[in-house]
Amino acid sequence: MRILVVSDSHGDEAGLYEVIASQPKAEVVIHLGDGERDVEAQKYRFPDKMFLQVRGNCDWGSQLPAVGEHLIDGVRIFYTHGHVYQVKYGTYDFEHAARQRKANIALYGHTHMAEAVYRDGLYIMNPGSLRGSYGSYGIIDITPQGIVTNIIDRK
Repeated sequence: MRILVVSDSHGDEAGLYEVIASQPKAEVVIHLGDGERDVEAQKYRFPDKMFLQVRGNCDWGSQLPAVGEHLIDGVRIFYTHGHVYQVKYGTYDFEHAARQRKANIALYGHTHMAEAVYRDGLYIMNPGSLRGSYGSYGIIDITPQGIVTNIIDRK
């Protein structure tokens, strides 16, 4: 199972379309906030994909939840934009929340800085900001052999 992880598209609907189209094997798209309206158009363009999303601090008036959890192929994924856990000042509270939920993978955005790390049994990913010439996104592959995470630069 391939999962495409994006965040902080901030109105770059064309960029989001381009990234989704470039990953045809991705069955699930997780958007981590600050781009709720960007995702809406993609749901119609890619009806075969599952879309999961949370609101970001710039998704004004959004009714989306601030956090989400989903079980995919037996792997528990916890995801949030990150502002409610103040991730710009560190990820301790965010990681603690993920561990309390017994997550295998924890996803966050908000900082616009990409990272993919494995710490004490938890895969942690921030795909960075999709928007702009230095944009990036994440890929997660869940296989019988294990979990693989990658950050892809859009350059």
